[in-house]
Amino acid sequence: MQCPSCQNTDSRVLESRAADSGRSVRRRRECLNCNFRFTTYERVETVPITVIKKSGNREIFNRSKLLEGLTRACEKTTIGAKKLELMVEDLELNIQQRSLREISSSEIGEMVLGQLKEMSEVAFIRFASVHRQFRGISDFVAALESINRRKEQLASVT
Repeated sequence: MQCPSCQNTDSRVLESRAADSGRSVRRRRECLNCNFRFTTYERVETVPITVIKKSGNREIFNRSKLLEGLTRACEKTTIGAKKLELMVEDLELNIQQRSLREISSSEIGEMVLGQLKEMSEVAFIRFASVHRQFRGISDFVAALESINRRKEQLASVT
């Protein structure tokens, strides 16, 4: 592992522990050249997932891009960064377990919206407005009405 400070490749592991709910290993290392301490993460290498964008372009699934969009949607809500990280981990795991190696960006977006609907109505509307490309107030009203209908259905069941 290359030291981020001096680029030396010799380091020793000081501590190892499970991270990301056991899906990766976090290691604290110390460079044998400059004694700089740094953290690395080791995870199982998976087959890359290709995301098919609305434009038809294809790109490799980027978990940090998804996390960034979720973070923006969840700003000033009660949903914390750790919860978002776990949500992205679960989504990525679900996508990896599929037999197909390609998934549309709209499918990913709908998976995210399904989870956000349960967590925060505000985050749901924010994410939906970007994902579903709301064009005006009528799109917001329709989304809010669907949330209200769902609440009414749940209330009538209980």
